[in-house]
Amino acid sequence: MKLKQIYALGLLIVLSGSAFAITYGVVDGTKHPAVGALLDVGQNGNLYAYCSGTLISPTVMLTAAHCDPVDPTNVNVTFEPNAASATTLHNGVFIPHPQYGPAQNDPHDIAVIVFDQAITGITPAQLPTLRLFDTLKANGLLKGAHYTAVGYGGQERNFDGKGQPIIAYEDTREWSVQTFSALNPSWLRLSQNQATGDSGACYGDSGGPNFTGSGDSESNVIAGTTITGDMQCVATNVIYRLDTPSAREFLQDFVTLP
Repeated sequence: MKLKQIYALGLLIVLSGSAFAITYGVVDGTKHPAVGALLDVGQNGNLYAYCSGTLISPTVMLTAAHCDPVDPTNVNVTFEPNAASATTLHNGVFIPHPQYGPAQNDPHDIAVIVFDQAITGITPAQLPTLRLFDTLKANGLLKGAHYTAVGYGGQERNFDGKGQPIIAYEDTREWSVQTFSALNPSWLRLSQNQATGDSGACYGDSGGPNFTGSGDSESNVIAGTTITGDMQCVATNVIYRLDTPSAREFLQDFVTLP
């Protein structure tokens, strides 16, 4: 289900099957050029971003399996800061994990887009090493750690005159900073509670990266991809780990792993 179709139905949706975007974020500009948008055409005939992803090699973009396009053999992507006004589109083939499904222990919600032609002028992001976050946890280095989410789509929740939640969409790449909350076998749970100084992800940003660190300590290493969270995008961003044997087994067919 595409982004604007989701909000035409309101917020009464199953979150694990939806896309996410940045809340309380900062306009990205050219800060994260390797982050791109998966594009579709709305009912008004204009382009919009329905999911996000990250270039991990000149010919491969990382995204989420539930971002499945109508035609997986013909996917359009832009790396321009504003998806709606994009002029340079890159075409590729969408390949989801063959075991993608509803299992919560490991849904295999990961996919790649393999481009027809190599993308030049953009430095790809890096993948984490095997079991990186298990190692960090064992050494007490996860508590208080920050992660930088990047993506296109909607902004933070507001309310209409009847008290119903609404989200505006600008189709602009933004970034935000979250704090580590919990580690699970296939997930990192990150706090995006604004009351504690965090920001995060919401509808329009599924498949987008969450880089390790923030500010001067932000790295080019993707901890995980945004997959799900709470219904109104005010508490938790749940990201799919890329350091697990399961994720790496899929990715090794497309890129060289660290």
